Amino acid sequence: MRTIDIRESIAMATAALKANKLRAFLTLLGVVIGVFSFIGVMTGITVLQDSIESSFNLLGSNTLLVQKYPAISTGPGSRMKYRNRKDITLEHGLYVRENTRLAQYVNIQSSTWGGTIQYGNRKTNPNVSITGSTPEILYTENRDIGLGRMFNEQDLQYARNVVVLGADVARFLFPNELPLDRSVRVNNKPMRVIGVFEGKGGMFGGNMDNFVVVPLNTFTNHFGKARRVGIQARAEDQTTYDAMTDEIIGLLRVTRRVPPGEENDFEIVSNESLISEVNNLTFLVRVGTGAVSAIALLAAGIGIMNIMLVSVSERTREIGVRKAIGATKRSILTQFLIEAVVICQIGGLLGVLLGLGGGNILALMLEIPPVLPIGWAVLGLVVTSLIGIVFGVYPAWKASNLDPIEALRYE
Repeated sequence: MRTIDIRESIAMATAALKANKLRAFLTLLGVVIGVFSFIGVMTGITVLQDSIESSFNLLGSNTLLVQKYPAISTGPGSRMKYRNRKDITLEHGLYVRENTRLAQYVNIQSSTWGGTIQYGNRKTNPNVSITGSTPEILYTENRDIGLGRMFNEQDLQYARNVVVLGADVARFLFPNELPLDRSVRVNNKPMRVIGVFEGKGGMFGGNMDNFVVVPLNTFTNHFGKARRVGIQARAEDQTTYDAMTDEIIGLLRVTRRVPPGEENDFEIVSNESLISEVNNLTFLVRVGTGAVSAIALLAAGIGIMNIMLVSVSERTREIGVRKAIGATKRSILTQFLIEAVVICQIGGLLGVLLGLGGGNILALMLEIPPVLPIGWAVLGLVVTSLIGIVFGVYPAWKASNLDPIEALRYE
């Protein structure tokens, strides 16, 4: 078909929509809602995934974490399945740290939440994480020292009262002076500041810099023996990572006395496994959202077919006049088919814009960069075009097959 015919059909379709604004609006509404729900959720999920993949450097590269529970548990009673497992204890961590041959660094740590840090008259809110660890936390959690130094093996061995501050804690307590060698009170225990971590920013609206770290033995002396610990291990490179993982699993099975043939009573977590778990969850959300949106778009398509049939009935005389002056079946069919597609495209475009805006509200709330998922937006527009074609074919076919004589007699 010639370009001029397509332009004329689009112009006539637009004029028909303008002539019936309320009808067009109600028809568009169904398409807008269906596309908005789909694009909004997909944009929100993309925002979360981008944030997760950029923020899951909490563990360093080639690093694993040993813990009692899986990183992500889904389904009713999923946590109950693991509740009766033995805790990961300090003794388990020390056994791994002393016996591994393949791990470049092994960190043992325990944390308590709701701590307060005080310097002079300045005191933090009771929401600071106090972590006791070995010096290797610097490498297993992919952190850097911005000021001063990290505590060393001697500080750990002799349980020295030293502390390394998170960036936000340091900024709050020492707005106008250097914190090094200052005495602070960590949950009312005196500690000497020897370093400050570089800031890492937020994750999911949380704060990754609102913490302090003390030597693990110091933590045990002041806050009680750690009943539960986390074990982090880092391989020298990716080629030794799998072998290190197998070695640590074997060491843990020995120290935790897991009988041969039984499954592990602990979990191995890595950046890759976390991202994989999140992707599995978001896939299920996408499938569910796609199904709901498909139902909404199906209903919208039926509405479009109904409106187009009404439009054909109301414009029977117009169709007869056009046929009488030489319009072909093909041109009539194209006109009404394009009209259905135009309705869907306008609704689809509005739905995409609203969906992108709605999905990126989540990015603003979490203070992470917004995203523009071009692939999902294009898919939304393609799907709406297909709906226009599929549900517009019958009304267009009916219009193109009207007898011109009968159509001219129609009142």
